[in-house]
Amino acid sequence: MDITLRQAISADVPEIVAMLADDILGARRENPAELDPYLAAFERIDADPNQLLLVGERAGRVVGTLQLSILHGLSRRGSSRALIEAVRVAAPERGAGLGGELIRQAVEEARRRGCVLVQLTSDAARTDAHRFYERLGFRATHVGFKLAL
Repeated sequence: MDITLRQAISADVPEIVAMLADDILGARRENPAELDPYLAAFERIDADPNQLLLVGERAGRVVGTLQLSILHGLSRRGSSRALIEAVRVAAPERGAGLGGELIRQAVEEARRRGCVLVQLTSDAARTDAHRFYERLGFRATHVGFKLAL
């Protein structure tokens, strides 16, 4: 695979946001024309040692992304867990294995940081994504809840 996986930099934000918006759910909640809130969020993520924004790059272009958050807790005997969020692959790159490679890299980073568990959520409507995560070894073991604020 001729993809380079690396930590995101602020110059990647427009391409990351475009991928977030290129989706039936993201199209309703993202606005690539207004980058200021995304750049501010990037600065918070980049400054936090418990966050990793990862991008996949091909030929100088960002073609995939995900965010890995390390959560320290008391449960599981004081263990840390990792949360994977905002997994996206650019439309022309889908089906070529990039998403799986991004997830594998995130899992390895979680392991390196001492996490005992990696978790993620996926919108109930994303049945293709559910099958993708299951192929990577994830299991649907919990019911998730959200409260919009």
